[in-house]
Amino acid sequence: MTASRPIPRPGRRVRGSASGRPVMALLDLLGRRWTLRVIWELRDGPLVFRELQARCGGISPSVLNTRLSELRENRLLEAGEAGYALTALGVELLELFGPVDRWAERWAAALGGARRRGA
Repeated sequence: MTASRPIPRPGRRVRGSASGRPVMALLDLLGRRWTLRVIWELRDGPLVFRELQARCGGISPSVLNTRLSELRENRLLEAGEAGYALTALGVELLELFGPVDRWAERWAAALGGARRRGA
């Protein structure tokens, strides 16, 4: 079994960078398996653990727990009575995906790729 990697945080050495630059820490965090999917599934509001797991389809409970912990520690989501929800920082990050999504659509079209909507 491999040891788990430390949670990416600005100022710390992260995968692919020793600089500790905030953007590198963010890219390391978002590049972890299932992280973006968890953020995406919380876009419409809070979800309890089992519903979030079902919407992520295929994520194990232990991986989901790890991702939720990492995202909570980085203040991108919080746990409340209604379940897990994006914080203001998490919502702001999700909104930044809009321009990236539009760019990806143009990129796919330039490559002659099929358009696909949804997660």
